[in-house]
Amino acid sequence: MQTGYEDIRTEGAALIAISADPLTVVDSTRKSLEITYPLLVDKDRKVIAAYNVIDPSDPDIARPATYIINQEGRVASKFLDNLGGRVGPDHILAELNEL
Repeated sequence: MQTGYEDIRTEGAALIAISADPLTVVDSTRKSLEITYPLLVDKDRKVIAAYNVIDPSDPDIARPATYIINQEGRVASKFLDNLGGRVGPDHILAELNEL
């Protein structure tokens, strides 16, 4: 996602990642992948539960998912990904252009 971050920002959108992992793991991931967009920790999984992306096979983790929230605060697009395939920045940019 980092590769498309600036293009997403150019479209006037924000990119935020949310993880159920502990802060130490999130910080390590941020550093190793050189992530510059906000990477937030949801240790109580409240946001993850609200967006219904808790992994059914392991309630301690989130399913990979991508949400595009419009300027009115409504979900404009939703992609439930799997570990083998996730939505990339090109797909997100195409969806943003449709808004």
